[in-house]
Amino acid sequence: MLISSVHFLFIIFIVMLSLVILLFMIVLLYNFREYTASVRTAGWLRIIDEKISGVIVYAEDEVPEHKQFELLSGNASFRNMLLEKLVDSEKKFSGSAKDKIRSLFKDYHLRNESVNKLKQKKPHLIARGIHELTVMDVDGAVPEISRFLSHPSVQVYQEAQYAMVRFNGFKGLQFLDTFPSRISEWQQLRLLLSIPVLPAGCEAVIEKWLDSINTTVVVFSFKLIRKFQLLALYPKIISLFSTSSAEVRIKAVQTLTALENPETVPYLAGIYDSQPEDVRMEILNAIRVSKDQCCTDLLKRELSESVHPGIKVNAAQALSELGHHEYLSALAGSENASEELTQIIKYALQEKV
Repeated sequence: MLISSVHFLFIIFIVMLSLVILLFMIVLLYNFREYTASVRTAGWLRIIDEKISGVIVYAEDEVPEHKQFELLSGNASFRNMLLEKLVDSEKKFSGSAKDKIRSLFKDYHLRNESVNKLKQKKPHLIARGIHELTVMDVDGAVPEISRFLSHPSVQVYQEAQYAMVRFNGFKGLQFLDTFPSRISEWQQLRLLLSIPVLPAGCEAVIEKWLDSINTTVVVFSFKLIRKFQLLALYPKIISLFSTSSAEVRIKAVQTLTALENPETVPYLAGIYDSQPEDVRMEILNAIRVSKDQCCTDLLKRELSESVHPGIKVNAAQALSELGHHEYLSALAGSENASEELTQIIKYALQEKV
C-alpha cells in the first residue's frame, strides 16, 4: 500500500515537472519569436529609411541602387511597413521632398495595399486605407472612398469626410446637406483647414446649412463664415437668434463679433433681455471686446441688478475694460454695496491692473 502511494506521487511529480518544462519551452519559443520579429522589423525599418533618404537627397537619376530593398519590395509585410513609413514621412516634408515620397508610393504600386484595406471588415483597417489614399493624393480613389461617408463607424466616416474635402475642396462638403451625426470639434478643425478658398456663389449653400437641424453643421458653417468673412450672410445669422438652441445663439454672437459690423453691438444690446443667461454672458463678452460705450447703461444695470454672479462678473469686467474705474470704485465703496458686489468689482479692477 505504501509502495503504491509512493509510485502515484512519483507519477504526479513527473507530470508536473513535464508541464513546467513544456511551459518553459513555450515561453522560450515565444520570446525567441518576438526577438526575431523585433530584429527583422528593425532591419526593415533601416532599409526603408535608407531608401527614403536616398530618394529625397539625390536627383532622380542619381538615386543609389538598394538591392535589399528591391528584394524585399515584394514581401506583403514589408510593403505594409513601407506604406506606413511613407504616410508618416509625408507629413514631415514639403515641396519636392513630399513629391518624391508620393512618387515612391506610385513606383511600387502601394495603392493596391491601401485599396485592399477598403475591402476589409474591420473599421480601423478601412479608416487606415482611406487615410493612406488621402495623404498620398490618390484622387482616382474618390469614388471608392465616397461609399464610406455613411459608414456606421465614426472613425471610417470621418476619414471619408476629410478625404472628400482634401480632394474636392468646398464641394467635398456636400455630405453636410443631409449629415445626421455630430461633427466633433477636431473634425471641424480638420475640415476647415482643408479649405483654402471658397467658390463663387457658396453663400447660398452655407445659408442652407445654417438651417440644418444638426447643430454641429450650423456651428461649422459659422466657422466658415468667420474664416472667410462672408459678410453677405450677416442678416441670416441675425435670424438664428430665434432658434431654440443656446449653443447656436452663442456661436452666432461670436460670429457677428468676428464680422466687425458697426451695427453688431447695438443690435446685441437690443436683444439682450430676451436671451437666456448663457447667451447674455456671451453678449457681455462681445461688448467687452468691442469697447463700445453705447452699452454703458446696460452694463451698469446688470452689475447692480442682476441676480446671476456670472453676469455681474462679466458686466464689471466690461465696465473696467471701457475705462469706468472711478464708477466701479465708488460703487464698491458705497454703503449699499453687498459683500459679493464689492468682491466682484475688486476682482474686475485687479484683473485690469
